[in-house]
Amino acid sequence: MTLSTLPTVKRFSHLIGGKAVSSAEYFRSHNSSKLSDVLGEFPIATLEQVREACLTAREAFKTWGKTPAPIRGEIIGQIGTALTREKENLSQLLSREMGKTLKEARGDVQEAIDTCHFFQSEGRRLYGQTVPSEMANKELKTYRRPLGVVGMVTAGNFPVAVPSWKIIPALVTGNTIVWKPSEDAPLTSYAFAKLLEEGGLPSGVLNVVFGMGGGSTGEHLVNMMDESLLGKFAFTGSTAVGRQIGAIAGRNLLHPTLELGGKNPLVVMRDADLENAVSGALWASFGTAGQRCTSAGNILLDAPIYDQFKAMFLERVKNIRIGNPLEFEDVLYGPFINERFLKTWLEHVEWGHADGATLLYGGAQVTAEHKPSGFQGDPAAGPYGWPTVWEAQKGMKIFQTEVFGPTINLVKVDGIQDALEVSNSVEYGLSSAIYTNNREWAYAFQEGIQAGMTSINNSTTGAEAHMPFGGVKGSGNGTRESGIWVLDGYTYWHGVNDDVSGKLQLAQMDTQYLEPRGEFKVSDL
Repeated sequence: MTLSTLPTVKRFSHLIGGKAVSSAEYFRSHNSSKLSDVLGEFPIATLEQVREACLTAREAFKTWGKTPAPIRGEIIGQIGTALTREKENLSQLLSREMGKTLKEARGDVQEAIDTCHFFQSEGRRLYGQTVPSEMANKELKTYRRPLGVVGMVTAGNFPVAVPSWKIIPALVTGNTIVWKPSEDAPLTSYAFAKLLEEGGLPSGVLNVVFGMGGGSTGEHLVNMMDESLLGKFAFTGSTAVGRQIGAIAGRNLLHPTLELGGKNPLVVMRDADLENAVSGALWASFGTAGQRCTSAGNILLDAPIYDQFKAMFLERVKNIRIGNPLEFEDVLYGPFINERFLKTWLEHVEWGHADGATLLYGGAQVTAEHKPSGFQGDPAAGPYGWPTVWEAQKGMKIFQTEVFGPTINLVKVDGIQDALEVSNSVEYGLSSAIYTNNREWAYAFQEGIQAGMTSINNSTTGAEAHMPFGGVKGSGNGTRESGIWVLDGYTYWHGVNDDVSGKLQLAQMDTQYLEPRGEFKVSDL
């Protein structure tokens, strides 16, 4: 499949068992930068259709789970080849649908390609172990086994990269999938799914059901755990919804993968290279219009450099270029993914004022009458927000709560220990960063921070396909995406006890432990 062969009709279907399946109700996807541009209509799956998808995946598991892992790996490699061929087309589509810049969109797709390259070889490296037994003529060994059908719900801010973190390792380990993509990027998700199919996946191994979250397709899929139709659930989204999924998984004795929100600290110490720190902070705060779970939430500034950093940072913020990324290549960020995100983001302005935070810049929707000097194009075409900077303090709602938009708080701290205490005072623990040239401070930070990921002299954002991604506290349940660590999320360990002695041997009871040869005391010499 090439993207040029996508149906010209703007109505798309679920993908269940290799067949196109329609529904009675549909929703529309729009170009984020030009809301009048309708990209397509997508079906909303019913409870019965979600159940059908799970049963289809269960049937496909009987064969896929027994397919040799190196063969599954080769299919992953073929998926990577298809994604590489379509990288530019898919990136253009992604940018058009959810609004991130083309540079970021290309990185989004490249992350999926890198994930395919990594896990293709894991098909030949799903190692178990042989373990020495305490009994003669007995062999112990372990195997990784797939969990079965995996239900997946993903977010729209990374509509290719994040699903690939779940789908690719789940496939290479022998699981089958029912995936509910974000309603915020359904066309990109559809194109990605068709490229996955092109790689050679048998029918029923990957099933895609479209729709909304609560009260709709997403909730139906979550409830399949209570019907014993899923062996695993993987979710990227808010902490509140993650807790609900975790509760349902818990009563079914499943261990879900939960990649949740963040309020990530970026610390700048008194000895830091301020030019580098300002550049890193600008990107961490406003890349993807702040719509990343790893975006910086609070910039913690060491007291001696607070005023200097603030002046440098605000100067850069006031010169940010914003606009439609498909029309203007030099913009730092584009629109919100949709108007719902803008509306939610605007609520935080009221929090800030109510808490007594000081608004230094921004804090409003971009309009024709009220727009930053760096805005390009027509602000009425899509939902845009001003880059927004607050002075805040520990404990404020705006300090504690994930905002998910182009907003950052400046917070004054005094020294490394104060920076750590303030950093750890939020409920989240996803990403973190520190700018310093003092190795003792850098070490103290990486040892003391409560986060799943830490950067030293770099941004809070950014992930590589061979490194673990995930958080602690309110940001996750200890599971990890990417790298070899994700394999534990999609497999269970099977221990095999192979006794060839021809008789019953009882560990611990029939073991021939050697008796000590007698006590020797050095004092007797």
